[in-house]
Amino acid sequence: MPVKNFVPAAAAALLSAALATAPATAQQSASLASDSIFIQTASSVGLLQVKLGKLAEKKASNPAVVEFAKRMITDYSKVNEEFAAAAKQAAFPAPVILRKHQQIFDRFNSMGRSSFEKEYMAEMVKQHREEVALFQRESEKGRVQSLKQVAARMLPDLQQRLSVTTQTAESIGAQVTASAGETGQGLDGK
Repeated sequence: MPVKNFVPAAAAALLSAALATAPATAQQSASLASDSIFIQTASSVGLLQVKLGKLAEKKASNPAVVEFAKRMITDYSKVNEEFAAAAKQAAFPAPVILRKHQQIFDRFNSMGRSSFEKEYMAEMVKQHREEVALFQRESEKGRVQSLKQVAARMLPDLQQRLSVTTQTAESIGAQVTASAGETGQGLDGK
């Protein structure tokens, strides 16, 4: 008779232990999902920056904008290589451009030359602000150590790039003030 009571008690103990770890596992899964969103979003932004930079080289006539576009192509080509390596190391899929970033590119691709420069620079300010916030959040709260380190290492360069972007945008008269909704959301919509 003692054996019969032992089996249900052992099963109850195992079930209890499994349920006790479930919230931790769910929390870990949520954290890893956040890291996954970070790498996907940051990689997509890098790909967008290169595509928009190449487009700006063709459509812009202002030398400051053309020079800025060339710098974005150079800087983000290097960043994209780092992200591909970081994604591989963290066992995440290879970087691809997300639909929302492709839509931004499509909008600029169909835009006429006359409105391109100011719109492009205003978008660059917005994208860089959001990118700084994204990297800041990952460097502080990321769970995948390799991604957290990449974010922390790249953050100062992004902050400096934001400064250059804002200066270039102001120099051509583009809108650089953040709207209330823009400052509250990052590139991942959070």
